[in-house]
Amino acid sequence: MSARDNILQRLRAAGSTRQPLEPDIEGFYAAAKATRPASTRAARIALFCEKMAFWRGEVVRVTRDTWPEKLLELCCAKGINSVLYGEHSEHAAALQAAGISGLQPYARPIDDWKGELFSEIDAGFTSTRGGIAETGTLILWPDNREPRLLSLVPPIHFALLDADKLYDRFFDAISEQGWSAGLPTNALLVSGPSKTADIQVTLAYGAHGPKELIVLLLVNPGEVQ
Repeated sequence: MSARDNILQRLRAAGSTRQPLEPDIEGFYAAAKATRPASTRAARIALFCEKMAFWRGEVVRVTRDTWPEKLLELCCAKGINSVLYGEHSEHAAALQAAGISGLQPYARPIDDWKGELFSEIDAGFTSTRGGIAETGTLILWPDNREPRLLSLVPPIHFALLDADKLYDRFFDAISEQGWSAGLPTNALLVSGPSKTADIQVTLAYGAHGPKELIVLLLVNPGEVQ
């Protein structure tokens, strides 16, 4: 019997007598957490900002009272003439009251205005379900109020993130938010603007989505920098 045959025989024998153990995922992360310093809100915010900057995303700290004003300021500074948003989203009223030029609701079937969407819209605005500090990642769950194209097509993506929904790791997010109870048809993890290095191993931005990602991070007044 060859060495190969001997190995395969032993593997088959082992598989027929013992069932593989289910991975103890919660135990693994609990053990990893025990070896790390205690997590704090300030540490999560700082790490998220650091990681997002690494991915060439921009984080702007704002409060619940000032974020519409800051968004208007950013649109003016960047020469943005049109911003697409969800007409029935949670933040629609605040956006409408901000006086943003060219604010446009996503209110038509895509086939009715595909050309306009791809050639005339400067920016899209979305809310987020949370963020992951460890990787500098946004969590988006698109739905009929804020379709996927809001964060995919416009050259600039504005995302509103509540610092209260920043998690240390992806596992913490899915555990604390109860993802096992039901997932949407499309859950997104976004780290920085769209990027690719497929062509001559040269990193290019905006190949498959926005060239810029600007996160409006909702913090307490004393945390604004």
